[in-house]
Amino acid sequence: MLLYQPDGGYCYNSDSILLYGFITQFNPKGRMLDVGAGCGIVGLLVGRDCDVALEGIEKQSVYAEFARRNAQINGIEYVLHEGDFTDFTDEKGYDWIVSNPPFYHEGSARSQNQMMHQARYNIHLPIETFARKIARVLKPKGEAAICYDARQFVPLCSAFESAGLRVVDVQFVHSKSDRPSTLVMLHLKKNSKSAMNVWAPLITFENDRYTPAVQAIYDKAKAHSIKCPIL
Repeated sequence: MLLYQPDGGYCYNSDSILLYGFITQFNPKGRMLDVGAGCGIVGLLVGRDCDVALEGIEKQSVYAEFARRNAQINGIEYVLHEGDFTDFTDEKGYDWIVSNPPFYHEGSARSQNQMMHQARYNIHLPIETFARKIARVLKPKGEAAICYDARQFVPLCSAFESAGLRVVDVQFVHSKSDRPSTLVMLHLKKNSKSAMNVWAPLITFENDRYTPAVQAIYDKAKAHSIKCPIL
């Protein structure tokens, strides 16, 4: 998949590729919304490989235009809503929501680039607001998959549970086997009473190379990025 990204703005990283790999293990179907779509990478990869009717929402107009063009270039049917997810309304409801949202907290080093700031920091999409909105636009038995800062796992689970979303699958990502986790991927179900299934950790590197599990995700994604001037 060919993906154009804005030069000088926020660009996708391994989080998005690993989240794509996590999502596809559930073989999602039906109507799907990619929240905070950015250049479209997560939704477009899933839309390419799974039987979903793909939509996205992105509030930064620059990224929204890149997402539209990336969908067109790759021949993927895609409806892109431009606006803030917190203000988004939908009457039909979604079967799936996927998202690599802004998840750095206010105590993190702050970017002075406004485009990057909105894409990275959860002050623009607080956990509780994010959880309630997902629950509101999902169908009664809808599902969601997101990635987030692993250090905020406890408030994340609490917010989702309060919103009526059960965390049913969790996988922590570690850069190396002896390093603490910095990323967690969660699979959520609305109105579920299932117990949480904690997966084996996903280790990214071994001997300075991708582990076989991570390399397999990259090989499956086949994503090629090109940076270009802002449109």
